Amino acid sequence: MALDRDISNRQSLGPSLNTSIKQARVLMVGAGGIGCELLKNIVLAGFSEVHIVDLDTIDLSNLNRQFLFRHEHIKKSKAEIAKEAAQRFNPNSKIVAHHANIKDAQFTLEWFQSFRLVFNALDNLEARRHVNRMCLAADVPLIESGTTGFNGQVQVIKKGVTACYDCTTKETPKSFPVCTIRSTPSQPIHCIVWAKSYLLNEIFGTSEDQAALDTSENDDNANEIAELKRESDELKTIRESVGTEKFPQMLFDKVFNKDIVRLRSMESMWKNRKRPEPLQYETVLSQIAVDIEREATIQDDQKVWTLEENLVVFSDSLLRLSKRVTELKTQHGDDSPQAMISFDKDDPDTLDFVAASANIRSYIFGIERKSRFDIKQMAGNIIPAIATTNAIVAGLCVLESFKVLRGEFGKAHEVFMTPFAGQRLLAPDRPRAPNLGCPICGNYQTSVYVDLSRATLNDLVEDFVKLQLGFGDRDFAVNSDAGLLYDPDETDNLGKLLSELGINQNSFVTIVDEEDEDTFINVVLNIQSSEIESTAKPIKGPEPDKAPEIPRKPRKEPTIKTNGVGLPDRKHELELKEPTGGPKRPRGDDAEAPLAKRPKMTATEDVVLIEDGGGNTGAITIEDD
Repeated sequence: MALDRDISNRQSLGPSLNTSIKQARVLMVGAGGIGCELLKNIVLAGFSEVHIVDLDTIDLSNLNRQFLFRHEHIKKSKAEIAKEAAQRFNPNSKIVAHHANIKDAQFTLEWFQSFRLVFNALDNLEARRHVNRMCLAADVPLIESGTTGFNGQVQVIKKGVTACYDCTTKETPKSFPVCTIRSTPSQPIHCIVWAKSYLLNEIFGTSEDQAALDTSENDDNANEIAELKRESDELKTIRESVGTEKFPQMLFDKVFNKDIVRLRSMESMWKNRKRPEPLQYETVLSQIAVDIEREATIQDDQKVWTLEENLVVFSDSLLRLSKRVTELKTQHGDDSPQAMISFDKDDPDTLDFVAASANIRSYIFGIERKSRFDIKQMAGNIIPAIATTNAIVAGLCVLESFKVLRGEFGKAHEVFMTPFAGQRLLAPDRPRAPNLGCPICGNYQTSVYVDLSRATLNDLVEDFVKLQLGFGDRDFAVNSDAGLLYDPDETDNLGKLLSELGINQNSFVTIVDEEDEDTFINVVLNIQSSEIESTAKPIKGPEPDKAPEIPRKPRKEPTIKTNGVGLPDRKHELELKEPTGGPKRPRGDDAEAPLAKRPKMTATEDVVLIEDGGGNTGAITIEDD
């Protein structure tokens, strides 16, 4: 059968393209809704070697659209089961499964460079951005895809040829005012955001999630922001008790009793709404029935847990997270970014904590509680997927991959699937050109090999940026995802190891030239861990003996002043001369009299505003031809 399929592929695709497909080694990131359909298409098309990366495990809710999985596969690795199921479609294809996060250190730049093509089938914004950056750094074509309900999109990304994933601004997640989240929640989502973006981060992360909480300074928010900072200091004390036996009760008493009592004392806040009811840890604990099984409760995603069941999950998730964060601090240091835990909808520990915390808070405020399954959808911003949409988008991905293998990027399309737009189902468009102002692909990209056990920020600045990149005496800044690391006025970090500053394998560091003239464009360094001889410098570039040719930013054209009617104002260049013809300028007493001003005209779309010397304004509408 495999031989018959190859004959059919050769006849339909042509000998040349069929050979390219059979020789291509490709990567597929994500084995969910799009990924299952895409993997089936890839192996049927005859790709010789396919690597799958997915961190997630199979849930009951996946089975309605992720057809490679069955009920007996629940809780098993998506990548592993997808490999087993797809292998039967084409036994000649080599399929390699990686049950891991694509952002893990094992997936190096060299590993990305080993692929002919990368397919993205993700539902995670940060992971999409990471793969986009890695493919640009490795100069490997990427086919990005996504679905939103009945809508879908496929985009071919090629460094320097087409726009990348970050060339257009992505819609920011909805934010909520601090006063609503902290004091007056009225919907389940308010409690979920509180648990995810405030409580989890204060205990196991860095600080409150500014993207989710609207901290703009206004009358409603000002007092709450001040109170938030005071309570953060109290939570630091509780945070120091992580891992102790009393830790769950200390946190419970703080956020579900003491803070609620404070809110109840604000009389004006409860004139038109019901007061929240504080909870006592011992009281709820005493009500827990002996037959409540922790494991059974956690596994039941669809059930809305009782208050007592939520306390069981709350305490258990705290113990699991406490153990994890303690191990991370031992391994990386107390203040290392790697010792922090952030929310991930596919991480059962953080999901359990958010679900239980949100539900307990909902109970206190008299708000409807949600199941763990529903909370995962809401906290993870998951939009219900449609099986047919996934199938169409996956098919488009493979069709676009044929153009990539031929090197025909000019014939590639950015395809939009919009069934309710009043037009045809599929709307193909030419690939957009790279955005010169894009913070990702608008930069010069290179890799740097670093001995992370001994390389300091000073080594990076002095030996690599100044010498190997050729910045010399220029003023420049060094930034990482964590923020500013160095500039001429910020030198405190120079003696620190790069690993102490959160820079590790696959990290990205941006060099910003701060010179006013002949300015380099931003340089993005992809950090690659390497064992370098102790006698050599701990940092080296791909071509240590050759400085790269970094493009310059375009010169800014000087602004030309106009006289109000679109003509250059050259009074600063030419002396005003007496006119050679017509009436002479007045002399004597009239010499100082002001000349009549030419009316000032301002164009705004199809309206021209005319301002006369007296400041009067009129409007003339110009008909659109």
